[in-house]
Amino acid sequence: MALNEMFVGEIVTELLKQLNAISHKSCFCKSSADNLITSIQELLPIIEELKYSGVELPAFRQSQLNRFSETLRGGIELAGKVLESGRWNVYKNLQLVRKMEKLEKQVERFICGPMQAHLLADVHHMRFETMERFNRLEQRLDSMKTGSGRWVEEAVKRMEVEGDSNLGGFSGIGLELGKGKVKKMMIERDDLNVVGIWGIGGSGKTTLANEICRDNQVQSYFNNRILFLTVSQSPDLEQLRAKIWGFITGNEPLNYTRKSQCEWGSGPQALVVLDDVWSLPVLEQLIFRVPTYKTLVISRFKFPRRVVNEVYEVELLEEDESMSLFCHSAFGQKSIPPTANETLVKQIVDECKGLPLALKVIGASLQDQPEMYWINARKRLSRGELICESHENKLLDRMAISVECLKKKVKECFMDLGSFPEDKKIPLDVLVNMWVEIHNMDEEEAFTILLELSDKNLLTLVKDARAGEAYCSYHEICVTQHDVLRDLALHLSNQGEVNERKRLLMPRRDTELPRDWEKNADQPINAQIVSVHTGEMGEMDWFHMEFPKTEVLILNFCSDKYFLPPFIDDMPKLRALIVINRGTTEATLENFSVFTNLANLRSLWLEKVSVPQLSNATVPLRNLRKLSMVLCKVSNSLDPAVLDLPQIFPHLSELVIDHCDDLVKLPLSFCKVNSLQSLSLTNCHRLRELPADLGMLKKLQILRLSACPELKMLPPSIGELVRLKYLDISECVNLKCLPKEVGKLVSLEKIDMRDCLQIVNLPTTAALSNLKSLQRVICDDEVFGQWRNLEKTVPNLHVQIAEKWYSLDWLNS
Repeated sequence: MALNEMFVGEIVTELLKQLNAISHKSCFCKSSADNLITSIQELLPIIEELKYSGVELPAFRQSQLNRFSETLRGGIELAGKVLESGRWNVYKNLQLVRKMEKLEKQVERFICGPMQAHLLADVHHMRFETMERFNRLEQRLDSMKTGSGRWVEEAVKRMEVEGDSNLGGFSGIGLELGKGKVKKMMIERDDLNVVGIWGIGGSGKTTLANEICRDNQVQSYFNNRILFLTVSQSPDLEQLRAKIWGFITGNEPLNYTRKSQCEWGSGPQALVVLDDVWSLPVLEQLIFRVPTYKTLVISRFKFPRRVVNEVYEVELLEEDESMSLFCHSAFGQKSIPPTANETLVKQIVDECKGLPLALKVIGASLQDQPEMYWINARKRLSRGELICESHENKLLDRMAISVECLKKKVKECFMDLGSFPEDKKIPLDVLVNMWVEIHNMDEEEAFTILLELSDKNLLTLVKDARAGEAYCSYHEICVTQHDVLRDLALHLSNQGEVNERKRLLMPRRDTELPRDWEKNADQPINAQIVSVHTGEMGEMDWFHMEFPKTEVLILNFCSDKYFLPPFIDDMPKLRALIVINRGTTEATLENFSVFTNLANLRSLWLEKVSVPQLSNATVPLRNLRKLSMVLCKVSNSLDPAVLDLPQIFPHLSELVIDHCDDLVKLPLSFCKVNSLQSLSLTNCHRLRELPADLGMLKKLQILRLSACPELKMLPPSIGELVRLKYLDISECVNLKCLPKEVGKLVSLEKIDMRDCLQIVNLPTTAALSNLKSLQRVICDDEVFGQWRNLEKTVPNLHVQIAEKWYSLDWLNS
């Protein structure tokens, strides 16, 4: 959403209109409405000044303004409810008064007084160079704090995503030149319906496309109707076609037919960006011949002019731009520092041949290294052939130097990333579980390695608003990787004989297993990690293979039915099993009997599948420590009449159930798993009830119940969880109260109760006075003062109002 649209468009106009209507109506909310009208009208001319200054704010600053825009959108909905409310419905009116007062406080918090609001207008006096906001590192790994898990919080705070593509970026004249040429094709040439951006991997194609989409002139021409889609090598064509057609027609995805395209005719101007397109047949199915609709195609491959009317070829960086980008990665500044060997630096930059990704990754790999290390790197680079557009393997050979300098364990973790599909976010939970099981490390070391790879530009971390806080779930953080870097991981892993590779990986989704696997299936395959990426698989689609040393199996597929591979029976050392369905509906799993021999399985991740029924007849997974079910159908598997979890999972320590919409009631059997230390029931929108005997989980330390809107009460037995350290009830919007028994949680260190709209009163200070270990509370305005009263008896307590989205501290960053 553009900044000017946010404040002078329909949002503010409609909100002010409704607030004026409320003000003239004799109702409870008149005072709040008048205050909101005054605040918004004071802010409006200042935003207008910023609008006409021509400044484009950095993405992370724009996002704060966008979130404020969403608050105003919510205000429109709230104002409508106020106007519709009958004057005699006192209870409902009192609720609306409280919500209007909360909206008023949110707006006031953003403005923070007239002087701070005026700072917005002064932003246009600041000049930010693209390079500085593109790749800023706030601190190095050795500055992380340790103890009590807070080092994770401090480390993740610096994971600010300041650009849409952390890798392969460039700046300066080259970017502006390319942007100008592509804009001219799209805006000034009515005869061009399909325009392309072409270049080798890592040349900055996606970065250029993102800059074009953010351009004010482009946004204005297309009325902000821009859809950006990543296609990749293994696309779900039906899903992509439905998204595009729904976007063009202005509706949610519809069933598309050729007839519907002919009947549609034309609509408002729109732009669809198709990034990472690999084949002509795929592209042809994603282009719709509709007037006023244009397509921008980003690819490593040139397509015929009958399909892509005109193409801009991304130019590699000039010498000065190359030097600037390399120095920023290697030295944290845009020029060669006086202490560096200028000749040596120039020689290495020259070997990168102007390719942005190579400059960034190789530069980061040489950061803080001694001069002899640089000399050795230059020699190895110079022995390779020149990089050119048609020989990407030569780039991979050069990029491999940045991986060879890593410590052995870090390098192994980097190569593991090739096990996951291209262009997909990898939940950090999955990575951490895998690394802990196979690399002999704990979670803290795994996270440290992840940050090291991020600092070296070998992956990108993506977080949500609260990721990295103490006790946060790793599921709230994801990893993405530039496709060239994934190619590098595959390139390094797929060397040597198939049977002796440490990782047996499928580079992309296919309808069947690779032929070279079948050719070598007569001998045991000694891979530690096996990754399979297919569509629907039936029993006859598999062939026999033996995996005596495999410890991790990753099954990625796209289907509504999937027969689990029989060769799981021949994986006696399997420790982690990851099953992820990329389809649109939950898949039915068949051949669940393969779990019979998984005596060593310690971690099981199931995503978007219907979990088979668990019963006393289920073979016990005696060593399973962690079970995660995400976007799954679980109701059939949790039948309380046949479920005996302590027998099935006698040593389970962590259970995650996330986005499982059919979970209504947690079975009592969960309370009998005495080994459970962490229980996460999050985003389960139909969960209504917790077992009355929840207090039986005497070893439980972490309880997450966030975003369960139907949950109305916590059982009193929660007070018996004497080891509980963290309680998360955020976004449980219908939770009525905190039971007084919470005061018995003597080990509790943190409570997150943001957006618990129904909780307006806490238990008495006396009832909560035993929370001597409590250090942090995150809450809403309504109960902030009540928690503050507890600070007198709990000396280390810090109470924080939730989601301070609208702080203007970023103006000084």
